[in-house]
Amino acid sequence: MTEHHPAPRRVVVDTDTGIDDALALLWLARRPDVEISAVTSVYGNCSVDDALRNIGHVLALAGLPDVPVAAGAPGPVDGRPAHIASYVHGIDGLGDLGLQRTTPAVVGPTSAEYLVELADSAPGEYDLLPLGPLSNLALALELDPLVLTKFRSTVLMGGSGPFPPVGVTQTVDANIANDPAAARAVFAAPRSELVMVGVNAGAQTIVDEAAVQALHRSGDPVGEFCAAVLESYMDFYQYAWGRRISPAWDGLTAGLLVEPRWITASIDGPVAVVPDGLLARAHLLQTADGLPVPFAQEEARTAPATTVVTGVDAAGFLADFVGRLAGVR
Repeated sequence: MTEHHPAPRRVVVDTDTGIDDALALLWLARRPDVEISAVTSVYGNCSVDDALRNIGHVLALAGLPDVPVAAGAPGPVDGRPAHIASYVHGIDGLGDLGLQRTTPAVVGPTSAEYLVELADSAPGEYDLLPLGPLSNLALALELDPLVLTKFRSTVLMGGSGPFPPVGVTQTVDANIANDPAAARAVFAAPRSELVMVGVNAGAQTIVDEAAVQALHRSGDPVGEFCAAVLESYMDFYQYAWGRRISPAWDGLTAGLLVEPRWITASIDGPVAVVPDGLLARAHLLQTADGLPVPFAQEEARTAPATTVVTGVDAAGFLADFVGRLAGVR
């Protein structure tokens, strides 16, 4: 009897290819149940030009040099200057390790145009994985307001979950803060399914010192690359917690797209982009104890429900994530 294997999940990755984005791409490449169908670039962790170079470098390292790549938005949709997180990811986005990166060949359409083209070519077949600012998605929505209904799902890294308990401060919601106008457009848009994996969830999945040492010892080119860039990442995060650790932000988001069973708790409801001092956040319109908030009633009335992740199987995800990157799964 011939064993039946389901068709791989076809994933389109929209990325501002920094360190955690690179790890997410490499993990996806090592999942036999995933096909990386296309990668679209955007600014954020680094410039959009560096994001393209990093996509080329990572896809070559993964043995996937022929995956189509598109060049995307260099900044926010409202024309504000782009905020580039070089203090986190290095000037080049991959820790300034002196990597020899080559810009890959790109398709003719822009990232936004290519997202529309892909969605139209096979409605319901692709899953969309936005890992950076949502600028490309907002531009795609300007071209086709129904584009997100044509992806099987959209699972994005961004947002902050419900409002936190009184007195609790959350990590910066960088992807939303980089382009709040784009985020508002995405959360208001019609879609098939939208899952928000925010900083509230990512902070539950920590790549610790032991995991990085396992990657260093792996003897695997992918594992050794991951260890090297994570050392740079931890140069930043060590000042947050006094340990050389880092959250698996984008890796977790990729993981929950592929393995929804790792979601242990979630809440469905409207999400609004709200002020956070000089920045912005995307929050489920609910307090930490489940009460409604006294503002954003327009969003509450009109926004489609988003699945907001609040709990994850951190141990299950991290074992698979680090194991595959180290080449032992």
